[in-house]
Amino acid sequence: MGSIQNMGNLKEVTDGDFQEAVLDSDTPVLVDFWAEWCGPCRVVAKEVEKLSSDLTGRMKVVKLNIDHNPRVTGEYGIMSIPSLVLFKDGNEAARVVGARPASAILGAIEKFLPAAEPAAAPADV
Repeated sequence: MGSIQNMGNLKEVTDGDFQEAVLDSDTPVLVDFWAEWCGPCRVVAKEVEKLSSDLTGRMKVVKLNIDHNPRVTGEYGIMSIPSLVLFKDGNEAARVVGARPASAILGAIEKFLPAAEPAAAPADV
């Protein structure tokens, strides 16, 4: 089973592009630390993809395979997976460890995200 199948529609980041893709981002970035052999990671991946879709424009979501990227994994002390870490302004803002539903993940990270854009009011005709 290839990693592309496990990643869904989310961009994969690596030790090589983590600084640019995550830490230098103007938008908050939720990083899903995962591995191909991790069953709970597949469960949480569906929840993370739902959040990515629901929160488009408020944050970016990326995946980092811990087996292929030991530098970033060690630098942020990732000891258990799945681990979701929200980075804002280049710093860790929130961390969720373990398979959690989208509602629990959102509860941990929402206060760090920009406010949602209000829905446009229908134009008067």
